[in-house]
Amino acid sequence: MSRTNKNLLFIQGGGSTEDYEADKKLVDSLQTILGETYTVHYPRLPSESTPDLGRIKQIGDQILQIEGDLILLGHSLGASMLLKYLSENEIRKKAIGVFLIATPFWSGDEEWKDGFKLPENFADRLSKDVPLFLYHCQDDEEVPFAHFAIYRKKLPRAIFRELASGGHQLNNDLTVVANDILSL
Repeated sequence: MSRTNKNLLFIQGGGSTEDYEADKKLVDSLQTILGETYTVHYPRLPSESTPDLGRIKQIGDQILQIEGDLILLGHSLGASMLLKYLSENEIRKKAIGVFLIATPFWSGDEEWKDGFKLPENFADRLSKDVPLFLYHCQDDEEVPFAHFAIYRKKLPRAIFRELASGGHQLNNDLTVVANDILSL
């Protein structure tokens, strides 16, 4: 008897072609470890001239295109925008789990950050029925490790994986994330 594929939507970090290609290595690592019973969807999300770079609409459009249950995963900017999407929108599909890697916590008064910031009560708006995992390396050179501590305070029900090393790209090895996905 063959198993139905499980769908995973991976939202890239950044918005440039270089960012997309860098995260492709993460996607390839994940697909290799998870195997053929999982389909990793990795759409290219171009930056638009809106405060959120168009990500909220793009994420919603991608979710609608995938049939069946869904595992959601984001890296860096993609993780923060996925979290923002989930706190501002209702998903009409069954989400099996949410996995956020090197997630920036946007704060400050700079106008350019306004489209990225989470609502004050974002944690209350997230489904309590969907497992939420966050990952961050202590030596992340892009997103300060202090952001991980902020999420620990704001999301006490989430599962946190603190990694000693691996940098912003987790050495292009998502074994720890894949193991958590496989545990669901």
